[in-house]
Amino acid sequence: MSDALRLILEDDDGTQLETSCNRFAVLWQGKEVWIQQDGRGQLLIGVDVAEGDSEYANLLLRPMATNLVSLQLEMEAAEIDEDDHVHGPDCGHHH
Repeated sequence: MSDALRLILEDDDGTQLETSCNRFAVLWQGKEVWIQQDGRGQLLIGVDVAEGDSEYANLLLRPMATNLVSLQLEMEAAEIDEDDHVHGPDCGHHH
């Protein structure tokens, strides 16, 4: 199965442009919303991680029966550089 996505982009006047790519982003409310296939026939939709974010969300869209899809929200831990870690009462480290 190819990870390439076929895109159809449409202008206000109805002009369409077809292209393909492995992943693409939509800039929405100042965030990049990335869309790509995950290699198992699912569509992965994730938002870029901003500095200071401790986790980020991914939406998984799975095809099901005719005209049905399953949507699942997965929270992932953002990669935090140990130098940026601030120890607090609920950080899980023993001080």
